[in-house]
Amino acid sequence: MHSFSRRSFLHTSLAGFAAGATLAPPLLSALLAADEESRASQHAAASSLFLTWWTDPTTTMVIQWVGEDMQGTPKVTYAARQGGDGEKSASVKSHPFPGTELKVYRCELEGLTPGTEYQFRIDQQAALHRFRTMPAKANDTIKFISGGDAGTGSHAIASNIIAAAQEPYFAFIGGDLAYDNGTSPSTFLTFLQNYSKHMIDPEGRLIPLLSCLGNHEVSGGRMRRSDAASYLSVFDGLYRETSYGVMDVGDYLSLVMLDTNHLSPIAGAQTDWLAQTLAERQERSHLMVANHVPAYPSYRAYPGTGEANRKHWSPLFEKYNVDVVLEHHDHTFKRTHPMKDGLRDKYGVLYLGDGSWGKLRAPHKPEDRPYLATWSMAYHVTLHRLEGNQRFHVALEESGRVADVCMTENKRPAKRG
Repeated sequence: MHSFSRRSFLHTSLAGFAAGATLAPPLLSALLAADEESRASQHAAASSLFLTWWTDPTTTMVIQWVGEDMQGTPKVTYAARQGGDGEKSASVKSHPFPGTELKVYRCELEGLTPGTEYQFRIDQQAALHRFRTMPAKANDTIKFISGGDAGTGSHAIASNIIAAAQEPYFAFIGGDLAYDNGTSPSTFLTFLQNYSKHMIDPEGRLIPLLSCLGNHEVSGGRMRRSDAASYLSVFDGLYRETSYGVMDVGDYLSLVMLDTNHLSPIAGAQTDWLAQTLAERQERSHLMVANHVPAYPSYRAYPGTGEANRKHWSPLFEKYNVDVVLEHHDHTFKRTHPMKDGLRDKYGVLYLGDGSWGKLRAPHKPEDRPYLATWSMAYHVTLHRLEGNQRFHVALEESGRVADVCMTENKRPAKRG
């Protein structure tokens, strides 16, 4: 892992990325106002409309929303914006949105063309919505956003808007999306409505959402799927049998999403699965892991917090040369030194986080936590730019200010063939 000056970074890898200066309050206010005006009409038909993936992000897209009972059997019509085989339609299925009289509506579009922009509408509604599939090959820069601990307040909305302005292919939120605690579907629905309204890129495309479980998705601590009813009502397609999984994108990126003891124990089956999953993806250019509770906390008690992560998972991250681990839960910004066997090591694994999309706490000082390379008390999201075998990680505060820039490089064997 290398740190380097923002100036050299912005002049090389991030040419054209307007993050070198803080967005002054008047400009941020203008962005908020423009966002309200231009996007309010787009989602009148489905205020909680959002996209995700269950399988291959290069050839599929899942369209979902929560709403009142629709008459008949709704359909989604869709077509590539340029070229393609003309308009097609897909049937929509529904199931109850737990604890309410509402329903979750969803359909999966399959057989799409990689790296292509599509438009769609729901039934005969006038509103047209847009998305793009992931490229099959990483011939150009691939960007995505990560963060955690969002909630439904004004700071979460501001982070949404800054995240969307980066024009990412997708967003990943590492747990504690809504703070519904497994018992408040209205809170979870508010989160979806905020995401739907604001997570639209500058070209008007909806930004797909991936996530993993946090403690505030679950009630009771009994490790039953019914204790995360709202969350799994929309993310069960990815987590069909377990509460952890992996998303493979083309031949270049694997994002491994773990459950830090919320519905699945860390030790045992999940750790066995993790070892096999990492071993099978050693030829990937980008191998990243994400989970909620951090192995290297910036706020909570150490060594108590993340002890099971460090015991069972960190040795696997080190053995299989994971590029970066995205952590959350502590409501700060942090970047660790590369870590190996619990110590700083230039050949170790970088841990980024710590979950302040919409929640905030004061971190500990580096002298109290020697594994911390940098830290701050700031609402933030991280922009990841994948370029060849390198990754640039840019921490953006809700104002647009760049809080941190670092780079990681692939330490695994080069691809064969």
